[in-house]
Amino acid sequence: MPRSGRDGEEIGRRGEEVYEGIVRAKVEGEAGGSNDGRFVVLDVDSGDYELADEAVVATARLRERKPDAVFYLKRVGRRAAFRMRGGGFAGGSMGGIPPGATKPRRPSS
Repeated sequence: MPRSGRDGEEIGRRGEEVYEGIVRAKVEGEAGGSNDGRFVVLDVDSGDYELADEAVVATARLRERKPDAVFYLKRVGRRAAFRMRGGGFAGGSMGGIPPGATKPRRPSS
């Protein structure tokens, strides 16, 4: 279970709610649709988000501002952030961390 105490399904549900209710109109309406295919990572509690061409860049930017937030990754105009081809990595809303992103730090005891 993630350090937030919430499971991936709950994070996914909340992430979709925030995306549809707060973020979608902003990112899909910005620049006349030129954000299509870009990655948006959002804080599932506050609705703060970052938008970038690469998932790891968007995640790093938001983590810099919100180091303890629970993240949800989405691709603008797509059903999932990543597609599975062949037998490789499958990702979508991954409950927080995209491939290649910095793993969460464990609290020091």
